Amino acid sequence: MAGFRIDRLSSDIQFQLSDIVRNLKDPRVSAAMPTVMRVDVTNDLSYATVYIGALQGFDAAKEAVKGLKNAAGYVRRELGSRVKMRKVPELRFIADNSAERSAQISRIIDGFKKDGQDD
Repeated sequence: MAGFRIDRLSSDIQFQLSDIVRNLKDPRVSAAMPTVMRVDVTNDLSYATVYIGALQGFDAAKEAVKGLKNAAGYVRRELGSRVKMRKVPELRFIADNSAERSAQISRIIDGFKKDGQDD
């Protein structure tokens, strides 16, 4: 039962963080157009690892993470006002390149499909 609660809380945090990040005024964050890819919350709800991706690529996601680390206190305070919790978890931001990797895998698969159709 506790796993369901953590999963639900993770999705709530992800939804709220997406909105908070979208409205930040930091140029490093707003220029990268970051996306909250995934949120993992520890079992004791003290830490939340937030995976950030960007449409421009992994380097833009790294810059967005730098800006988010500087604004972590503000983001945590905003999250606390939006999600009802006794203690708001400490946020850890990590740049994620899973979208870039999935696009690369998709291109490889499409290349195999095209090679197979030419025969």
